[in-house]
Amino acid sequence: MSIQENINYNRIAAAIDYLESNFKDQPDLDEVAGKIHLSPFHFQRLFTEWAGVSPKKFLQFLTVSHAREMLKERQATLLDAAFDSGLSGTGRLHDLFIRIEGMTPAAFKNGGENLSINYSFAESLFGNILVASTTIGICYMAFYHNEEDSLRELKNNFPHAKYRQMVDLVQQNALYIFTNDWKKPGEIKLHLKGTPFQLKVWETLLKIPMGQLSTYGQIAVAIQNPKASRAVGSAIGDNPVAFLIPCHRVIQSSGRFGQYHWGSTRKAAIIGWEAARTGG
Repeated sequence: MSIQENINYNRIAAAIDYLESNFKDQPDLDEVAGKIHLSPFHFQRLFTEWAGVSPKKFLQFLTVSHAREMLKERQATLLDAAFDSGLSGTGRLHDLFIRIEGMTPAAFKNGGENLSINYSFAESLFGNILVASTTIGICYMAFYHNEEDSLRELKNNFPHAKYRQMVDLVQQNALYIFTNDWKKPGEIKLHLKGTPFQLKVWETLLKIPMGQLSTYGQIAVAIQNPKASRAVGSAIGDNPVAFLIPCHRVIQSSGRFGQYHWGSTRKAAIIGWEAARTGG
């Protein structure tokens, strides 16, 4: 990402942060533009280019009332429809062609001793991203601010693996997600290190349609363990693959977006971006 693109992302992130904190006051264009030190005209143009909708429209997607409305609609469908992967048209998104394959018990225990992992740094709409893959599939994807810290976190997950910095076809297919070029990638496979419970939670997250939200309790019900909301929350927090496994679509039962491993502002931005593209 260029210096100017990074500046623009930070400006839009700051604007989203302000909108989320002040949605009850419905701040107008001039007010938000002033907070990030841009003219209203420049802010309107930059925001619309980045988000695809005007700041006023985007604000609607960042309010708690909107989140609650989405949850009520999900409950009205008795949850089954919310976890229906048979979408069509604009709703047929990456959830439908991502599969999870768990690592062998040996690979899980020995820290990836016999794994060869390729990794690369890339750009996305939501900031810089590190993506890593084995011969089987994507094993790690994370937004980052510092390359060294991000790479260190990857290697902590697989301390005994062999690493090589290179872009491979597996990574390219995954990164097409950010360009909405659904015709290019085939099925994306994830090769993940996790307990059976974690893998089950992550597989369930893949079934939340783009533009929809769920709660920790609803995920617990979906995996037929309704009393495991806290454990579900822990598994979601341990998700090693940002965006592809959409843990950003899980919010608090109160309707608040809640925390996100890669930043609450980024979570709000992704939720709003997805809602804008699905008419949510």
